[in-house]
Amino acid sequence: MSKVRAISRILLAIAFIVAGVNHFRSPEVYLSMMPQWLPAHGLLNAISGAAEIAGGISVLIPRTRRAAGMGLILLLIAIFPANIHIAINGWPGMDIPRWVLFARLPFQLLFIAWVAYSCDLLKKSPYSK
Repeated sequence: MSKVRAISRILLAIAFIVAGVNHFRSPEVYLSMMPQWLPAHGLLNAISGAAEIAGGISVLIPRTRRAAGMGLILLLIAIFPANIHIAINGWPGMDIPRWVLFARLPFQLLFIAWVAYSCDLLKKSPYSK
């Protein structure tokens, strides 16, 4: 394993664990991002926070790393509508210029690439033929 990939993986794990914990420490930040058409905002916030924590821990475990990476990518895709929502409508309670909210949208692809790299999803699976 390359040292760069190992450091990347540790930083990724920390980022997701901290973000996941923050869902429970400051839920209002995440709840304010959610489009009104989504049901059960509180439950969705808790599920996404728990998934970020579990995914962050699981990328550090070799046996669960690839599954965690795929799960985190699915999570990043699932939360993207909330990012679009705040870019279009503004982020309630936050004084962030609209252009910044739009400029942050492409970073979702960067995060997906970071997960794929760190979790060895770009390598051939040892289980494939």
